[in-house]
Amino acid sequence: KMVDACIEKFGRIDILINNVGRSEPGGPVEMSEETWDDQMDVNVKSAFLCCKAVLPIMEKQGGGSIVSISSVAGLAYIGKPQVGYAASKAAMQQLTKTTAVIYADRHVRLNCVAPGLMFTPLVERLAQKYAKGDYEGFVAHRHKQVPAGHMGEAWDVANTVVFLASDESRYITG
Repeated sequence: KMVDACIEKFGRIDILINNVGRSEPGGPVEMSEETWDDQMDVNVKSAFLCCKAVLPIMEKQGGGSIVSISSVAGLAYIGKPQVGYAASKAAMQQLTKTTAVIYADRHVRLNCVAPGLMFTPLVERLAQKYAKGDYEGFVAHRHKQVPAGHMGEAWDVANTVVFLASDESRYITG
């Protein structure tokens, strides 16, 4: 319905941004199968289904750009026992890389952004959940976890996504 509504209103789809994420703590033993499946559905399957719906349209119209948001947690263990989130974000990266190669000669580019720790309104909820409401202490701890000494901001990711979705990055895929 989302894709049909976009086509009806604009006549084409040039850009798809897969920006979704859900994280629950736990390793393979502690995490329920239901929680694992939920994180995979939200973090990977949703992007897969959007790509599945949009790729034929982009191919038919002669091109397009898909940018997915992953996480550094999909690249390496970052000190948080969140195996479902990390695995799903790694899957997002591989979904992007593989599909980028498949669609490269069809002028559809796929790229993935893997942000580190970000300073967004979500941090306040995370402090409630993981730091017993110690917002200032939680923020200070997260800043210290980043090699630059501070978390990134939403605009850091947004500007990267805008670049990757634009014609300025027409030779970047995968």
